[in-house]
Amino acid sequence: MTARNKLLTAPPYAVEQSLKRLGTDLRTARVRRNMTIEDMAGRIGTGPRAISDAEKGKPSTSMAVYAAMLWALDLLPQLDEVALPEKDQEGQTLALARDPGRARTKPGLSNDF
Repeated sequence: MTARNKLLTAPPYAVEQSLKRLGTDLRTARVRRNMTIEDMAGRIGTGPRAISDAEKGKPSTSMAVYAAMLWALDLLPQLDEVALPEKDQEGQTLALARDPGRARTKPGLSNDF
């Protein structure tokens, strides 16, 4: 018997809330465009249950479903900005802390003729 993924059954609270908010926002965008769940499912090539699960923010829903829904709603470019390295202040700080500051030349043969 395989072990259940705890992230799917009991995600961290912040993750659960973000998924629910995303699902609610996707539903709002779909309804504003007068699309039914069946219309959305047909447009992205999945079943209505996947759409319904995504709109409920279920953690077991594939990222591909969320991305395809964003595409169908012409909102996919916003996904491209989610984890931009340029906006990752903590990551940039850590990278700078590891940076040696200057390049050192390795001793060895010289290319000076």
